[in-house]
Amino acid sequence: MALHFLGRGVPAVARTQLLKNKAWIAGQWRDAISGKMYPVYNPSNQQLIAEVPDMGEEDVVMAVREAYSAQKGWAGLTAKERSGVLRRWFNLITQNTDDLAKIVSLECGKPLAEATLEIKYGASFVEWFAEEAKRVYGDIVPTSAKDRRLLVIKQPVGVAALITPWNFPSAMVTRKAAPALAAGCTTVIKPSEETPFSTLALAELAQQAGVPPGVLNVVTCSRQSVAKVGESLSKSQLVSKLSFTGSTHVGKILMAQGADSMKRLSLELGGNAPFIVFNSADIPLAAKHAVFTKYRNAGQTCICTNRLLVQSGVHDQFVEEMVKAVGALKQGDPFTEGVNLGPLINEPAAKKVEQHVADAVKKGGHLIVGGKRNSTLGGTFFEPSIVTGITTEMMMSQQEIFGPVAGIIKFQEEEEAIALANSTRYGLASYVFSRDIGQVWRTSEGLEFGMVGVNEGGISTEMTPFGGVKESGFGREGSRYGMDEYQYIKYICMGNIK
Repeated sequence: MALHFLGRGVPAVARTQLLKNKAWIAGQWRDAISGKMYPVYNPSNQQLIAEVPDMGEEDVVMAVREAYSAQKGWAGLTAKERSGVLRRWFNLITQNTDDLAKIVSLECGKPLAEATLEIKYGASFVEWFAEEAKRVYGDIVPTSAKDRRLLVIKQPVGVAALITPWNFPSAMVTRKAAPALAAGCTTVIKPSEETPFSTLALAELAQQAGVPPGVLNVVTCSRQSVAKVGESLSKSQLVSKLSFTGSTHVGKILMAQGADSMKRLSLELGGNAPFIVFNSADIPLAAKHAVFTKYRNAGQTCICTNRLLVQSGVHDQFVEEMVKAVGALKQGDPFTEGVNLGPLINEPAAKKVEQHVADAVKKGGHLIVGGKRNSTLGGTFFEPSIVTGITTEMMMSQQEIFGPVAGIIKFQEEEEAIALANSTRYGLASYVFSRDIGQVWRTSEGLEFGMVGVNEGGISTEMTPFGGVKESGFGREGSRYGMDEYQYIKYICMGNIK
């Protein structure tokens, strides 16, 4: 299979068997039943990478059926046996980090150094759940009758459909698939139409690790087919669990579609993360972490800072520090050494960011840095930007920007900051910078968000629960709680024991 690594300076993948352009179902690389294909482009230069199968409902039915048939055998293995398979998968991912990172950079435009960190981050979930597979404990319940024994066990829910986004094309697969497989579930993965190659590479490594046919399946499809494929997964009576990372709008559609089968759901949806900087904060530290949380992956992560709330006493100093730090960012081709800011994923994404900046300026915002596409690089490369004077009426305050634009809001009092932060229907991540311990506790407890980073922007790790509240969804990924999403509790009453 020939993937076209186009563009100057793009390094070749050493292990070409990781480059796949077919779907993976029941242990076989397959085309769509219809024979249809669709193109996938490099966001850095808009050149064709390769075509992959444009699958539809028939393909989904086949993949789900195969997963359903394989589930009892996979669940029948001991926890230690499943753990061993996952450990081998982790080892193979780690051994192939460089190649997997190149694939991520190629298909989503993430700078190579950042893509490498994604692979390591994604692998950490496979390692974690390889270990957690052996730690699924039940309970012995005190009995109310002498001739009874009461116990509780945990069992896998069955087939899990996993729908993953383009912004973390590798890590979002492992963060969902690893706990599902550890729990004894089988999986049907639908990667983003923008970034299928990372998922297919992981499937290749999974089969090398000994994941049996039908236990991990990958269905690919175009944007035109994605609604029908999603509906087929969410309505299937053979699918017991659906995990989705993406927009709140699509999450609500999948939730409604899964209602007839009472499908269990994990939904990690939109965010509107506040980053609060109080007068007591270490301002250089706050600016450093603000730049990290705002501009990594060109501002295209679900926990990116979306609203910078800065107290009036340090506002000007903070803006100065931000301007200095943003000026040090290097934008360019993801494979160029030293680049830490790549392109936006596609043309609609670039237009959306342009619209947000124009709206802010029109309504009185002050453009301090950037504000337009990079004239040298062209395409979907958008300059790292800073806008001050942001108000709650601006689109930037109300919607995810999903681009490299920092909007700064000035506030006066602590209560005002908490109210501003909570004035959104979203509740995924939030950040607080303060050296006042009382203020830290009040703010952390007062924020209506599933995660709070205190004097820290890098909050995600395999050992902690990742997820939101309100319209950012429900369910948790990672940590010991992540296994619960793929298991149900069974109570057993043993009576008439003499």
